[in-house]
Amino acid sequence: MSAINSLVPSRFLTLIAHLVIVITIFWSRNNNVLACLPVNYTPEQFTSRDTELVVALSITLGLFVVELVGFLSGVSMFNNTQGLISLVAHSSASVCLSFFVFEKWECFTYWYIFGFCSVLPAFVEIILFIAVFGLKKKPL
Repeated sequence: MSAINSLVPSRFLTLIAHLVIVITIFWSRNNNVLACLPVNYTPEQFTSRDTELVVALSITLGLFVVELVGFLSGVSMFNNTQGLISLVAHSSASVCLSFFVFEKWECFTYWYIFGFCSVLPAFVEIILFIAVFGLKKKPL
């Protein structure tokens, strides 16, 4: 199998790996919220950080829906550029989020991972979706 043809299964696997890690963080976010707080924190601070993490994880899950719809509908399945962007972004996110969970990183670092590894591939996916269905162009 050539390198180009192996992008499709690799992209799918890294996308699903990233999704599984995000769902795992969603289920066990208590430890990560505690890592974001000072030693002496108030319940309001805990609630605020928990809400922040829930919002970030929920937006990430929404972007997964966008990307999976584009991928499974065939709009970007065989697009090599989107395949490479998605593969690099989601594999990087999987590694970074693993460290986020195990090393108990600060909550603000999730926003950097979110921006580079979730928003970027979803944004390109939306552009491809608009090009294919809105402008009736053939995907590149």
